[in-house]
Amino acid sequence: LAEKMVTESIDALINHDVRLAHHIRATDDTMDAMNREMYTQLKEMIIIDTEQVNNLMHVLSVGRHLERIADHATNIAEDVIYLVDAQIIRHTPELYDE
Repeated sequence: LAEKMVTESIDALINHDVRLAHHIRATDDTMDAMNREMYTQLKEMIIIDTEQVNNLMHVLSVGRHLERIADHATNIAEDVIYLVDAQIIRHTPELYDE
């Protein structure tokens, strides 16, 4: 999902596609939810199999990095919206569904 968001954010930037940029912002919520779910599952797995703590911590780290990549894609999308519409929408969740 993070890779798709990056690709779409670059497409939105190249094509000045505000609609796609808004879609990317909405998709970030999905990525955040996936990251939270992964964290919950990994926490349970660590309790069950303490010998795998090291490996599971690496998986957690990868998930966190992917979520940050998605955040960067979202930032690009927000910049596209500002570039095209001169509208600052960072930190304004009520505008996600425009």
